[in-house]
Amino acid sequence: MTAKPPFESVVGRHGATVLRVCRAVLGPHTDADDAWQETFVSAMRAYPQLPDDANVEAWLVTIAHRKAIDVTRSRARLPVTVEELPETESSYGNPASRDLDLWKHVAALPTKQRSVIAYHYLAGLPYSEIALIVGGTAAASRRAAADGIASLRRQHPLPDQTEGGTRDRDSL
Repeated sequence: MTAKPPFESVVGRHGATVLRVCRAVLGPHTDADDAWQETFVSAMRAYPQLPDDANVEAWLVTIAHRKAIDVTRSRARLPVTVEELPETESSYGNPASRDLDLWKHVAALPTKQRSVIAYHYLAGLPYSEIALIVGGTAAASRRAAADGIASLRRQHPLPDQTEGGTRDRDSL
């Protein structure tokens, strides 16, 4: 068995091949140079554990190919720059976009009732945690939620089953 050559000689001997692989995958820009550099940084770390009889060129080409693919994947995740962002409306996070009548009634609730309803029914917090946020006790938060829901049911009744609709009060 022969001893492995120093890593500097491996770079000198196979550097051009590794660069060709990087450029074949990435094209002739600076990304190929970066992938070449990353290839040899990774190879330098792993070189001491490489068996003496390993095919160093094939090993380096494999590393270079994987580094080039990594660069290609990272390019795909980068934002695309544009001159001007398109104006688009979004209803995401806007409760008013779904039911204007109901939202009007929710907005008219007293602040504590509105907050407790939002924290409990939208955020899923238990009344004990809501009490820490809005002040008071868990029982007071539960009462505020019940009063707020009762007010909403009076002001915005759901369709009755007798009218062909469904009555789903659990959603409130």
